[in-house]
Amino acid sequence: MSTFFLPPAPALPTCEPALGADGLAFFPIANRPFRDHQVAALKSAGLKEDHAADGWLVNPCAWLDAEEVASCVASGPAEITDEGGRVLLSHATSRAVRSVKKSFLVRHPWDLLKANELALAAQARFDLSSTVHPSIYVDGRLSVGTGTRILPGVVIEGDVVIGAGCKVGPNCYIRGATSIGDRCHIGQAVEVKNSVILAGTHVGHLSYIGDSILCEGVNFGAGTIVSNLRHDGKSHRSDVLGVLVDTGRRKFGTIVGAGAHTGINTSVYPGRKLWPRTSTRPGEIVARDLHG
Repeated sequence: MSTFFLPPAPALPTCEPALGADGLAFFPIANRPFRDHQVAALKSAGLKEDHAADGWLVNPCAWLDAEEVASCVASGPAEITDEGGRVLLSHATSRAVRSVKKSFLVRHPWDLLKANELALAAQARFDLSSTVHPSIYVDGRLSVGTGTRILPGVVIEGDVVIGAGCKVGPNCYIRGATSIGDRCHIGQAVEVKNSVILAGTHVGHLSYIGDSILCEGVNFGAGTIVSNLRHDGKSHRSDVLGVLVDTGRRKFGTIVGAGAHTGINTSVYPGRKLWPRTSTRPGEIVARDLHG
């Protein structure tokens, strides 16, 4: 357990339904808690464990790129902001303001997708801790946890991490920057693209998940399809506390809360969200956010 001092992350209603009771600090990014990434970035900048005693204050919702933070801290006391001017890290005596591009403040659930993409791109080590079937095709970097079974016909493209005790395949297509947590089942003819799938989730067969987050214990019925592209090619908007917010993403699927279930052949419009423990009927079209 790290002894780095970090303030508790506040409640983030604008991030619902992605965050559970543990909040942002423990949300898995590339299968590691959000806070672990923060600590690694602070250590890379040479900050002491009690960095607050040295005058540095970190925003608990800040996604910190290690190279950017190290460069800024090395330049002396400053207020470090993202491109939107939101403070990520600051020093009590700062007189300078430094803006960064890869570091940003997490405010909405789609920000977690961005963090996952950046984390996997920066990850240097990918380990195969389980035996994979010789027929799988990998064009990218793959990490597989212990006890995971990769069945015949699986295709991997991009940077993909899969946790322990999973079953993947046969005939799956997993691509983009994708993280799959422990004890997940990604079954026959399922395609997963650029997504975050948390522990204990089951997507049994014949489904498509793109640019989405599926929280713990979700179950997708056969043939569940997530749409992630507008016909006009514009960026998606998503309802946040009753206001349509521009996600800035040309491709964005769904956010599904913990324990939600879909009936077979469910179709989900882009940018819609399913709250924890909600469910759909067979053939249902999710055209609006589904609240509990």
